[in-house]
Amino acid sequence: MYLGWLIFYLASVGSPSAAGNCSYKALIEHLGLGSGDVQMTSMRPVSMWETPTLVYMDLYVTSITEVNEKAQSLSTQVTIFIKTEFATTENQYVQLQNQGAVVTSNTLAATTTCEMNLHQFPFDVQSCMFTLQSPIHSNKELVINPYSDASFLTFSSKKAFQTQGEWELLNINTSKANFSTLGDPHDQLIYKITLKRRPLLYVINFLMPVLYFLILDLASFFVDSTGGEKLGFKVTLLLSISVLLLLLQDMLPSTASDIPLIGVYCVVIFTLIGISVLETILVNFLIAKGKTTVSVKKKESSSALSDVVKDTEGSPGSETDRHEEQRYTSDALKQILGELQAAAHLNEKERKGLCWTRVATIIDVVFYFLYLITVIVFLLTLFKAWFP
Repeated sequence: MYLGWLIFYLASVGSPSAAGNCSYKALIEHLGLGSGDVQMTSMRPVSMWETPTLVYMDLYVTSITEVNEKAQSLSTQVTIFIKTEFATTENQYVQLQNQGAVVTSNTLAATTTCEMNLHQFPFDVQSCMFTLQSPIHSNKELVINPYSDASFLTFSSKKAFQTQGEWELLNINTSKANFSTLGDPHDQLIYKITLKRRPLLYVINFLMPVLYFLILDLASFFVDSTGGEKLGFKVTLLLSISVLLLLLQDMLPSTASDIPLIGVYCVVIFTLIGISVLETILVNFLIAKGKTTVSVKKKESSSALSDVVKDTEGSPGSETDRHEEQRYTSDALKQILGELQAAAHLNEKERKGLCWTRVATIIDVVFYFLYLITVIVFLLTLFKAWFP
């Protein structure tokens, strides 16, 4: 962020020989300390030492360089008459206006802390405070006032804006306050800079893929559950969202006071897909149980039928012993009757196997509608929270 400061010193320096005049300049000359210009730089530009110096300031934002969410910091470049290790070459020129105002400005870069509320990330609006005050002069010696109003500062800053990055400048507000430690209170001029994030990059690269995974999970209910493709597909979706959650961890600070809504968005969708995977496992288990029951009973019935055929083929074909033939015929009839009973029992087991399959189908259909309703309610609630 580039910040422009415009400082006006309104000085009314009178003649030191005037009657009743008691200025810093007169005092220094009376003590014989005014032989050089070095002493002149330490004096406030007033004729009477009891008169406070009036300072008017303006702050202009021309670009935003970096906002670090992890470090909760804001990188800025300002224009002001101070010295820091980030400052550019100090301006050696000042402008003296005909009404007695002295205007000066310098440009420097600075990194300041900015407490951020990332609850609505990436649709968040951040406000950063810049507080200006004199480190040594109280409000009896130095009075700081804003030169322009907030609307003019906002309009001028937007007009001079140089970059179109992730952040958009909304407005600049000014306010005054007094701060007191041990002595007299100091004047404070507070600038509140409101920034709005442009969320398009996060919507395309993060929010939309997670939403697509949820839609694919809803569509996977129309895949046949008899094979293992449906379960494998759902597990793949779950792993994909896990990767996106790792990326989200690198974006957001770990010391956030409120859980960001984007975290709630990802965790809830991850949980929903996880529950969907468990439901698919249950449905596959019920279908497999029904198939196992039917296949086992069919195998037993086939074995009994083969025994009947063997017994019939093995009966004697000689007509010499009628009683033996009747006995074998009676045994064959008994075997056939047993086979009919086994077939009836098999039909009962088949019905039981179909019952397991029917239960699995009912669970799948009911879960799908409940799942769909839950997804719709969650997305609507999240949308209202993101855009109140």
